[in-house]
Amino acid sequence: MAARVQLGTEGAGALSLRAVARELGMASSAVYRYFKSRDELLTALIVEAYDALGAEAEAGVTVGESSLERWRNGCRSVRRWALSRPTEYALIYGSPVPGYQAPELTVAPASRVLLALAGVLAEASHAGELADDPTTVLPTSIDAEMRALADFATPGVPPLIVAKALVAWNQLYGQVSFEVFGQLHGLVQDTDAFFDFAIDAMAHVVGFRSS
Repeated sequence: MAARVQLGTEGAGALSLRAVARELGMASSAVYRYFKSRDELLTALIVEAYDALGAEAEAGVTVGESSLERWRNGCRSVRRWALSRPTEYALIYGSPVPGYQAPELTVAPASRVLLALAGVLAEASHAGELADDPTTVLPTSIDAEMRALADFATPGVPPLIVAKALVAWNQLYGQVSFEVFGQLHGLVQDTDAFFDFAIDAMAHVVGFRSS
C-alpha cells in the first residue's frame, strides 16, 4: 500500500493524500473518493496495524500447555510482530502525530492485545494458578478503576491482580519499544534471552507460578 510506504519514508506526521496519489499515479481527487482527509487515511492505517498486532497476540495465547506458557507466547507474539513491522508499531506506540486525535473506532482494535493477555490471566486466576500476595496492598484511590477494568477484561479477577497485570502490560510495551527503537543497542547483545527474562519477570509480578 502506497500509504504504508510513505509512512515508512516520511513518517506519520508527513502523511499526505496528495503524495499517496502521486505514488499511485492517480489524480488527488481520485484518492479523496476513498479517504476524505489525511486523518481518515491515518485512522485506517492505525486500525489495520492494531488488528494485525491483535491477531498475532490472539494466536500466540493459544499455544502452550499452561497459562504461564500461553502468557509467554502472547508476549513473544507482540515482540515478533513489532520487530517485523517497526514502522506500523511506531505508528501506534511511537510519538503522537501532531494534530491527530484518534477516533472511537480505534478503541476496539487497540484492545485486542490487552484482551488476549487478560483472557490468559483470568484463566490462571480462576484455576488457582496465581500465587497469593498478602503483603501488597492496592491503593484505595485506584481500587474502583481496577474493578472497572476487571469488569471489562477479566471478570471475577481480584483488582490487585488486575493492577499488577496492568503494570506488566505497560512493561511489555516498554520492553518492546526499547528494542524496536534501538534503546538496547550496546547494552544487550542476546535480545531474545533478555526478552524472555523480562517477560518472566513480568509474570512474577503478576503472580504466575513458575513452571
